[in-house]
Amino acid sequence: MEILLTALPLALDPLTIGLVVLGALLGIIFGSIPGLTYSMALVLVLPITFKFDAVPAIGMLLGTYIGGMTGGSVSAILIGIPGTPSAAATVLDGYPLAKSGRAGLALGTAVVVSAFGGLFSLAVMIVSVDLVARLAIRFGPAEIFALVLFGMSTICGLAGKSLLRGLVAGTIGLLLMTVGMDELDGVPRMTFGTTSLLQGVHLLVAMVGLFAVPQVMNMLADYKSGGQALYRAKAVKTELPSFRQLRGNLSVMIRSALIGTGIGSIPGTGGPIAAFLAYDQARRFSPNKENFGKGELSGVVASETANNAVTGGAMIPLLSLGIPGDPATAIILGGLLIHGLAPGPMLFMENKVEVYTIYLAIGLAYIAVVLIQYFGIRLFVKILRVPPHILAVGILVVCVVGTFAIRNSFLDVYVMTGVGLMGYLLTRFRIPVTPIVLGLVLGETMEREFRTAMILSEGKFDIFYTSPMALFFFGLVIAVIAFQLVGARRERAKLNSNVQEKAHAEN
Repeated sequence: MEILLTALPLALDPLTIGLVVLGALLGIIFGSIPGLTYSMALVLVLPITFKFDAVPAIGMLLGTYIGGMTGGSVSAILIGIPGTPSAAATVLDGYPLAKSGRAGLALGTAVVVSAFGGLFSLAVMIVSVDLVARLAIRFGPAEIFALVLFGMSTICGLAGKSLLRGLVAGTIGLLLMTVGMDELDGVPRMTFGTTSLLQGVHLLVAMVGLFAVPQVMNMLADYKSGGQALYRAKAVKTELPSFRQLRGNLSVMIRSALIGTGIGSIPGTGGPIAAFLAYDQARRFSPNKENFGKGELSGVVASETANNAVTGGAMIPLLSLGIPGDPATAIILGGLLIHGLAPGPMLFMENKVEVYTIYLAIGLAYIAVVLIQYFGIRLFVKILRVPPHILAVGILVVCVVGTFAIRNSFLDVYVMTGVGLMGYLLTRFRIPVTPIVLGLVLGETMEREFRTAMILSEGKFDIFYTSPMALFFFGLVIAVIAFQLVGARRERAKLNSNVQEKAHAEN
């Protein structure tokens, strides 16, 4: 208690609060613009923090991190383009909600559940940082491969009516992932002799192409055919979910928060894996499975709760072991070291006050994000007043600038365009693009961990079946696939029964 009382004035200092709010605002802006990631925002903010003391500086970095993670939902809901990879699952139901005139409710719900997920993971981090860190550090390559393979099994749930089409889309994502220089062997793969392709297909570039280009083409096609705007901005207002809606989704929120915190605490995973896993679990346990992908509020609740719960989970190995789980936490690690805070067991002994100020700064950041997004909804939804064809051109310009800025490469612009055209054609053939994103997100980690495990075991597969944790996840994979196949078989039987009954009635 004495340490908390000492840390409280430092965290509530006007300079610290101001920098946390500024960081949250910058994170939301960068996170909501396709192509501009919160990792980029952290890189820009880091030099600014050099002139400040450790507490306000780390507070600004944490505010940027949390704001960026939350901001990706804005563009995902309003225009169907995820601002961050973690928001890819939010598009599935958030954008249909916006098209049906409930953009305010979707944004308000995303704000509330994001704060719940983040504060839940913060509470877990405070009470169990040592325990969870010890558990996470036991995850070797074999265990992480099994976990990611379990994540890949969610393709079964995202495939729509045809499992085959979903598998085709997932395979396309894995193929795109392999383009470029092999990290382990340094061998070019699928570059076709082109030097520029050695840099590979960046995840965010592919995501912008898959979600933005088909959307732009559909908007322009509707305008050319004389179609009207999809929805009216005047009907959109700031709307928070009701207590009844939150109570009805409480189990989804808690389950998704647990998934996000657990996934975040494992280095090398991150928000996209947590969001897709939580979304898949929400769909499986929901009595309204058929509504998912059509504007089901529980889909937004699951994905946004999980990807924000990752923030607290990711801080567990970062603070206790000095292991960053993704590029964003690696930048925060750099900020900690620059300001004289070396993560590890000694941090909790020598810098207890600073550790508690980090806890408080995370809480302040979520309060700031909620306030900014709540009062900013009225400004965000003004984008819906723009005529669709003009909005389409603006989206395309932002996407071109954003994809070029990622690596200062025109090749990324060409890749975005090519992947986008491919995505448009796939949607015409009713092949879902979400499994492609899942293949891109999980494929790199799955391949790297599998090959690392094989190197460690000298080519023997026993490293996988001698690990209880790996066997547990393999069992989950089998259960998920079996459950999906049984469900598909029942759907076909039900459909055939309905057809026969209808034919019998007509006769």
